[in-house]
Amino acid sequence: MSSGHSHGSERAVQKRVLWIALALNGTFMVAEIVGGIAFNSLALLADAAHMVSDVAGLSIALVVQSLMDRPASARHTFGFQRAEVLGAQANALTLLAASGWILLEAFRRLDSPEEVGAQGVLIVAGLGLAVNVGSAIVIARAQGSSLNMRGAFLHMVGDAAGSVGAIAAGAGMLVWGVRWPDPVASIAIAGLVLWSGWHLLRETTHVLLEGTPRGMSVVDVERELANDPGVDSVHHLHLWNLASDVPALSAHVVVSEEGSLHEAQLEGDRLRLLLHDRFGIEHATLELECHSCEPANASAH
Repeated sequence: MSSGHSHGSERAVQKRVLWIALALNGTFMVAEIVGGIAFNSLALLADAAHMVSDVAGLSIALVVQSLMDRPASARHTFGFQRAEVLGAQANALTLLAASGWILLEAFRRLDSPEEVGAQGVLIVAGLGLAVNVGSAIVIARAQGSSLNMRGAFLHMVGDAAGSVGAIAAGAGMLVWGVRWPDPVASIAIAGLVLWSGWHLLRETTHVLLEGTPRGMSVVDVERELANDPGVDSVHHLHLWNLASDVPALSAHVVVSEEGSLHEAQLEGDRLRLLLHDRFGIEHATLELECHSCEPANASAH
């Protein structure tokens, strides 16, 4: 099975999973907003605000999955694979925005605690936890190494934690008859959402800046190429990600002996196969040379 067909099948599964998660979360988001207003619970409204960002995030993820299925064209020669990273970054920004709103409102309520319907909070948050955990499980099983799916998964995990926080707040208010657990739980929820959003933002920015793929070393790749019997040296090696799970490479490879064009082509094919099998690099552009043309200041590259 070709890697293109494999990625296409994986994306089809991921799209079905995202539709299921979107339907579940969209339905419960409305219920949680109504419950938060009815019971005057910031913890529920904080979780609902996160769910609004979840629904937006899942919608973004679905659009991105559809874009990634579009073929390459003269204008977009790599297709729309980088759309996955842009979608994940948009998800990260919605997480950060949601956490900021929750923190502001929580600190305001710490100053002036308000009456909260604790029993209603427990019921709504308990149902929310079931929806969040179910969504997180189905997305986790389908996410693979996709940053886009990871962004959707982090939204679900953040919401599950939010529901746990709301349950804890409701229980605390019911048992002790105090109001402070609601804003305190909201601050804890916001902290987790902020942490998740920041890490996802860092990772997507790393890809957009064409940093070396996580878990891959330029030194190791260069050594593997240079150790090949037909290779004299390697220079101007660049390694980056087109999407979260699509590494790409370009390099100048100096072959050991001069030969025919056909022999050079065979050597290039063998090296590309080596890169694919050893490092999972699907897009490798190798410029074969019969002698080093690396300038004296090549170390600056």
